Amino acid sequence: MANPRLRYLLRWRKWANKDWAIAAVAFTVVIFFAFSLFSDSPRRTVDASQVHPSLGQNYEKDLVDLTLLRNARDRGAFCLDGSLPGYHFQKGFGSGLNSWLLHIEGGGWCNSISSCSLRKMTALGSSKYMDRQVRFSGILSSDPAQNPDFFNWNKVKIRYCDGASLAGHPENEIKKGSKLFFRGQLIWEALMDELSSIGLSKAKQALLSGCSAGGLATLIHCDNFRELLPKEATVKCLADAGFFLDEKDIIGNSTMRLFYHDVVQLQSVAKSLDSDCISSMEPSRCLFPAEIIKRLKTPVFLVHPAYDFWQIQNILVPGGSDPHGHWKRCRLSIRNCHADDLMSTLQGFRSSLLKSVNEFQQRKEMGLFINSCFIHCQTWMAETWHSANSPKINDKTIAESVADWFFERKVVKQIDCPYPCNPTCHNMDFSIV
Repeated sequence: MANPRLRYLLRWRKWANKDWAIAAVAFTVVIFFAFSLFSDSPRRTVDASQVHPSLGQNYEKDLVDLTLLRNARDRGAFCLDGSLPGYHFQKGFGSGLNSWLLHIEGGGWCNSISSCSLRKMTALGSSKYMDRQVRFSGILSSDPAQNPDFFNWNKVKIRYCDGASLAGHPENEIKKGSKLFFRGQLIWEALMDELSSIGLSKAKQALLSGCSAGGLATLIHCDNFRELLPKEATVKCLADAGFFLDEKDIIGNSTMRLFYHDVVQLQSVAKSLDSDCISSMEPSRCLFPAEIIKRLKTPVFLVHPAYDFWQIQNILVPGGSDPHGHWKRCRLSIRNCHADDLMSTLQGFRSSLLKSVNEFQQRKEMGLFINSCFIHCQTWMAETWHSANSPKINDKTIAESVADWFFERKVVKQIDCPYPCNPTCHNMDFSIV
């Protein structure tokens, strides 16, 4: 029998409308990934229809309760539906008592009243639908074998329920009687206040991380996070699959830029973006990481797949851009991209990514791990973060590379060769769902 959560998500995909699709796919496919089995085939293709049969002996220990923000109501910090935002907190121990790791979950964005209204009926828009317990794994794991450098830190998973990467403002809330709350920036501020009161303000070292839309939120708030902590603390940020490209799709449309324009306009996101950037160009362009990282002062590490399936499916080949189905099978699995023109386009997309991070790469304090995998988000699952079969570059896992950078053991600029050169990749395959 299929897992109940998987059945729910499949039903959810069926009622998603056109402008909701680009926001919803990230959440859906990442959840599929979270419950997937990794095959033992040479390319480690992931069957997204399978459910992980065992969560291991640390399952109970790594189940962490949901906490609703106590100060949220007084601060006016609400999810899209007006419910209280939440987070999961696991206290550090031993040498990690004064170290903090925060991870912002992903889940796309909503760009219209209709898509935000649909979103508020899910865990991405309301704490009413959030799991009361979640398992901490990967970068959040307390198992030293799975997470050797951060296992005993204070760890926080930040739930994402505003639809604008924790950067929205309430100016446009009273619109057509939608009863939506655009309070992402207030959620961030209230959350930082609450975490500071339980020990974050005394941190000696801290890492703010996030996946997908949470990775973008990490970049948006990275310098502010640094300012909130003691000057003598070591504070850095990590964006996992959060480097979204401002690229035209296969028929020449700027799909992602138009989408971001709508998000920025609907939720007044410009107020959370760099003022110098906003004054020099159209605000939605300032939401792209390529512009954000130019102005960041805090050290940042980018974990990113060169063939990010979410970006291929929603930026390069979005719905409606391929009426004749030439890309149909390729969009679902990179193994199906045999045609020369398809692979050439994918390699061009990879080249655009490398060009976008070139200036970033030159800064010594910044780190990179760009592998040649067809995947999206790799830090919060043991299989891709740190295990015997994890993706590697130069025989280093993502966890090892991040730790080398964070603790300044060495400069880390890991950039993989082009597909299909890396046999350690876990490549998603949606053609078998």
